[in-house]
This record gives sequence, structure tokens and C-alpha cells, in this order.
Amino acid sequence: MPDLQMKIVLVTPEIPYNTGAIGRTCVALNLELILIRPYGFSLDEKSVRRAGMDYWKHCQLSEYDDWHNFLDDRKPHRDKLYFFEQYGARSVFEPDYPKDAFLVFGCESKGLPKVALDGMGDRTFNLPMLNPAVRSLNLANVATAVVYQAMRTQLGG
Repeated sequence: MPDLQMKIVLVTPEIPYNTGAIGRTCVALNLELILIRPYGFSLDEKSVRRAGMDYWKHCQLSEYDDWHNFLDDRKPHRDKLYFFEQYGARSVFEPDYPKDAFLVFGCESKGLPKVALDGMGDRTFNLPMLNPAVRSLNLANVATAVVYQAMRTQLGG
């Protein structure tokens, strides 16, 4: 099993099912899930637990009150931060992600807040969508696709 320290960061998630499903992916891959408040739900809601199934109790979960609190505590190197937005500057397939990358996703309705993206235009990435009829993808699906892409070299791909 590879020694991964990669983390998924959800900034102000709104939909409990997505957070639960992403938590389940984190458990499957031994990744930490970092949640940044405010949330659009309570972590005690059945829908979070249902989406994460009985795996939620195994989730390596960290919580922060806001983006600045997260930065102050974790002090992530700029080159370890990867922001994912529908209109990101580059494709998710371009970077070679380090094993200790922070994969950062915004809330379902608004994406990432300006405070997180300020000065990070070169660190934003998108998951390509080939059909213009599709405006966006489900957050849990995007996060799962991104993390597997990011881990491809560590997993032998």
C-alpha cells in the first residue's frame, strides 16, 4: 500500500450526500477529509451517514471554522494546493500531483469562495466535460475522479 498523505478539502459543502460519499472514498483510499465551515447540514444527519454507509466512523476527519483557520493551522505550501473549479485554468490531467497534495473543492452551488482562490488562478483545474449540454457534474463524482487521477502514479498507473 502506498504511503499517501493526500487530502481532500471541502470548503463549505452544502449537500450531505456528497460529503458522505466523498468521506467513503477517503476511507477506501486512506485519505484525510478536511471540512471547512459553514456546512449546509449537520454531520449528524442520517444522509451523511447513509452515503458514507458504515464506513463514516473510519473517516480521518478534520474540521475548520473557515479558510483562514485552515491555512493558519496546516500552513500548506502553495505548490501543494490544487483547486478544482468548473472553469479552472488547466485540465485535471496536466499536473503530476505530489503524494501530500491538498485537493480543494468548493460548495455545490457556488464553487470555491474568492478568499480561497485569490491569487491562485494558476492553481485551478477543471475536469473536462465534452458535451456543452452538461453545465456541471456532481461534486462527489468529480472529487472521486480527481483523487484517482491524482493518485495514478502512486497506485502504479
